[in-house]
Amino acid sequence: MTPETIRTWLAAKQVASRYEVGIATVWRWARDRQDFPKPKRLGDNCTRWRLADLEQWENEREVA
Repeated sequence: MTPETIRTWLAAKQVASRYEVGIATVWRWARDRQDFPKPKRLGDNCTRWRLADLEQWENEREVA
């Protein structure tokens, strides 16, 4: 994990593209899955996922 990764934030559309799923699926995962990273509200109309959290989730899934 690089310092740049820690500071990188992704929108729901970017997360959906990363995992090749729909945007609704990303929001459903955030709502229903205990292991999927929760998004952070950065402003009134700005919710993002931290790339470092998503990479950690990916690494945990690879081990399982």
